[in-house]
Amino acid sequence: MIAGAKRHHLAPRLSFATMSGELPEVSDNINPTPTAGYKPGEKKSIQEYQSLDAGDESLRRWKESLGISSSATQGAMDPHAPRLVIHSLALESEQLPDGRVGIQLDRPGELEKVAKMPLQITEGIEYAVTIQFTVGREVLSGLKYIHVVKRAGIAVDRMEEMIGSYPPRAEPYTKRFAPNTAPSGFLARSGTNTVRSRVVDDDGTTYADFTWSFKFTKA
Repeated sequence: MIAGAKRHHLAPRLSFATMSGELPEVSDNINPTPTAGYKPGEKKSIQEYQSLDAGDESLRRWKESLGISSSATQGAMDPHAPRLVIHSLALESEQLPDGRVGIQLDRPGELEKVAKMPLQITEGIEYAVTIQFTVGREVLSGLKYIHVVKRAGIAVDRMEEMIGSYPPRAEPYTKRFAPNTAPSGFLARSGTNTVRSRVVDDDGTTYADFTWSFKFTKA
């Protein structure tokens, strides 16, 4: 991951609350929250990064510390490779029987399967969303993960997290976001939660946009 990229909430986390009364008002905006005064930097190809001040030893070490070097990026330089591929999304918790439940997004038919058989999370546990992805061809900067959870068409939860900036490489990256606590009670267990997830960069380019579902089950 590019140095200086921090894991943080870009906006106050809107959650299910306790689900014991009225549902909280939650934005259903799937687009990233703009940062006032922020302008994305000039985009460079991986070749431009690699050749940037090639004779400067300190800069060479800096680029290698970021993973921007010929050796670090070989095997990920296929000009026809997708810029980003999301391989999987999982909900992880030490309190789940297998430690996680997830979706293998690079497996054909997986989203259709989850639409019929939603993921199941035990009420009241602490869990975290985790994604695994591969970056190809060029450095991607300011990647963000956003999802909006709806029940019966009403937004009940919104999450927006920084993924960071990454150079291309053959091996997948894994990003685990800040944990959240599942709601509990009859209302929480009473329906299926439909989630729309999106991954974008600081230019607003969308790399992934998909829908999945999950349910809370009795402890």
